[in-house]
Amino acid sequence: MNDTHPRFALDDTIHAPVRLSIMAALAAVDRADFTFLRDSIEVSDSLLSKHMTHLDNAGYVTTTKGYHHKRPRTWFALTPAGREAFTRYREVLRQLVDRPPIPTPDRDPEA
Repeated sequence: MNDTHPRFALDDTIHAPVRLSIMAALAAVDRADFTFLRDSIEVSDSLLSKHMTHLDNAGYVTTTKGYHHKRPRTWFALTPAGREAFTRYREVLRQLVDRPPIPTPDRDPEA
């Protein structure tokens, strides 16, 4: 088997739908707080936390804790490695979508 198909270049860390949603949301901003991110991608607190831990362990996001108007807040941002990985991921998706069909020996391309 040949591993030249673009799908082999997809980043499994990003490919999960929730993590892809997180990466896309964070790519559009400098940083986002937990509540905004949770509500914008429509997931529960626990699911967001689980996926943020996965992305943090991969080095794709940073977490900053602090206060805003005396209330505790958690902010997330993409790391440079996370932005680069997301850019590569989008490029691979474009390759998949734009890839012309490959004729097979048993199929007449003129048919």
